Amino acid sequence: MVALISHTSFDAIDAYSQSVFWGRVLGFAGDPDQPDAPGDEECLIVSPDGAQRLLFIEVPEPKQVKNRLHLDLVSGANDRDEELARLLELGASTVSDLREPDGSGWVVLADPEGNEFCILRSEAERSASA
Repeated sequence: MVALISHTSFDAIDAYSQSVFWGRVLGFAGDPDQPDAPGDEECLIVSPDGAQRLLFIEVPEPKQVKNRLHLDLVSGANDRDEELARLLELGASTVSDLREPDGSGWVVLADPEGNEFCILRSEAERSASA
């Protein structure tokens, strides 16, 4: 017997805004049976296949230190640099650019509330350089 993950929870100052940002980043949507709205203290987004769920929960204190857990993302359609540009347009900011001249490496980003996450090279990019 094993435990199964129901969802991954993130503390947020504005749960709705965070759910909208991450929904756009990941292509997730809210639960149509329980739609979220501005001001909701808990907002859930779900992957298109329903297998992954992220819950944003409002807390009174802002983020103060580096995350102990973060998401590493790869592009589903673009190369890493195209995906990086898309994420920046959505409201992410660059924390640290760790890309190497040979194409390896990653970029550390922050969401609108300062939570770090990374964008890595896609599988196709890694395979092409092998």
